[in-house]
Amino acid sequence: MKIYRARVFTPVADPFTTDADGSYVSHDDGFIAVDGSRITSVGPWDGHPDGEIIDLGRQTLLTPGFVDTHLHAPQLEMIGSYGGHLLEWLNRYTFPTEAKFSDPGHARKVARALCDELVRHGTLCALIFSTIHREATSIFFEEAENYGLRAIIGKTMMDRNAPDYLLESAKDSYDDSRALIRQWHGRGLLRYAVTPRFAPTSTPEQLELAGALKREFPDAYVQSHISENLNEVAWVRELFPEAEYADVYDRYGLLSDRTILAHGVHLTEEELELLSRRATRIAHCPNSNLFLGSGLFPLHRVIESGIGVGLGSDIGAGTTPSMFTAMADAYKVQQVQGVSLSPFQLWFLATLGGARVLSLGSETGSLESGKSADFLALDLRATPLLAMRIERAASIEDLLAALIFMGDDRAVRSAWIAGRQVWTAQPLNSTS
Repeated sequence: MKIYRARVFTPVADPFTTDADGSYVSHDDGFIAVDGSRITSVGPWDGHPDGEIIDLGRQTLLTPGFVDTHLHAPQLEMIGSYGGHLLEWLNRYTFPTEAKFSDPGHARKVARALCDELVRHGTLCALIFSTIHREATSIFFEEAENYGLRAIIGKTMMDRNAPDYLLESAKDSYDDSRALIRQWHGRGLLRYAVTPRFAPTSTPEQLELAGALKREFPDAYVQSHISENLNEVAWVRELFPEAEYADVYDRYGLLSDRTILAHGVHLTEEELELLSRRATRIAHCPNSNLFLGSGLFPLHRVIESGIGVGLGSDIGAGTTPSMFTAMADAYKVQQVQGVSLSPFQLWFLATLGGARVLSLGSETGSLESGKSADFLALDLRATPLLAMRIERAASIEDLLAALIFMGDDRAVRSAWIAGRQVWTAQPLNSTS
């Protein structure tokens, strides 16, 4: 048994539907008790059980690991590529970058860099797009496994409306995806997501085969994009004149409670109703929506429709892996629409809310007895300015706000997944 002593904060319920005071647990001097891979108890220090004590001090906050519900692994190296809206940006930057992943050596280098960046920024669970390449996708799985990440990964499926060097037949895409599912889905902390890039880059035949994969492996995930950009929405209408965007996916059996669609900035009321009925979830990616000028996500309209929402970095249109930035940008996107999100709501979206979106809420996303020991030690004095700001924080709400708006990877002192330390910037001292 290991007993980690520090300040403690964890969401335990949805602050969008629960009174704020009942949505979290906080201890100014608290502990997390970990036995092997599991949390056995969390509480105030004066009630801690016996075990090896790791005293991290009151300038450390123990909190759940961050959950990123949408990112593109191969786009890590093109973060910050300037100029263009979504469709132009894909052709100018994304497709040429993804073509490089036909080289396994290049895939290995980027996969390791991605895993480094995720754990260093405190992201311990992620839903990840690969490229169309089967071998590169296996390499992303291998490196995630080596790092101990909790990861859901999928080989991108495209058979039209992309450069020839990134197209494959619908049958080849099905066969490669099926082989990857059989190899990786349910292996340790890894899961597979059937991954049509978005409706315009898949023929009806490919979407039908993607639906067939979902029917054959019903506990597999589905990930794609929806209604990110108005030009994209118009393009879908041209390609599928018989259906709205969400209905395209539904007609091929791709909407379920294990489907996560990125963006959803421009959804209609009819689409919201359909996604709610299917229990499909949305990955809100505020940083990339701002970077590409895609629009302002109507968060409360989506939540009030009964749709689960998590936060995504959307690397590489998103300009950082940081979930601190994702939270801060989510706040700003709502502010300009006349809605103020609380620090409790933002932290929920980046942790337990994201875990629930990925159907992992019973396993991770909060610090509760019986859950996997997936947690972070955040350094409240990581920078001089953060330390100054934290000193005046009169409440846990204000302390979280300081971290959201001023935090970055320097605040992540250490990270654990399933009780295993996967990252540390500072050595930890323990006593018996």
